[in-house]
Amino acid sequence: MSRIPEDELEFRFFRAGGPGGQNVNKVSTAVQMRFDVKNSPSLTEPVKARLMKLAGSRLTLDGVIVISAVRFRTQERNKADAIERLEAMVAEASIKPVYRVPTRPTRASKERRLQAKSSRASIKSGRSKPSLD
Repeated sequence: MSRIPEDELEFRFFRAGGPGGQNVNKVSTAVQMRFDVKNSPSLTEPVKARLMKLAGSRLTLDGVIVISAVRFRTQERNKADAIERLEAMVAEASIKPVYRVPTRPTRASKERRLQAKSSRASIKSGRSKPSLD
């Protein structure tokens, strides 16, 4: 499920800053990957909705996730890193959240709570100064 066809991904390569020596000024090793979530045929609607929520600031107004990868010195490793990060997001969005079913407290638990409150109140009232009656 988390495998996305490569024809749905759009890659742009640019020069990265950071380490790399003279190579950094000549070779476009950094990768910007774009994935159109809204128009993707490989994802179901609930997964798309969860993925768009999960993407946060990486999501554009058009429903496109933009991932930049500049961690490595080679274009291939940066491209693989970007794909891996997107697939991890899709895998996380594929997990359907488990909703808690609200339950009501039992009569016994209500009575125990009230008993604990009253015993605590009597302990605290015993700490006060005696009145001058």
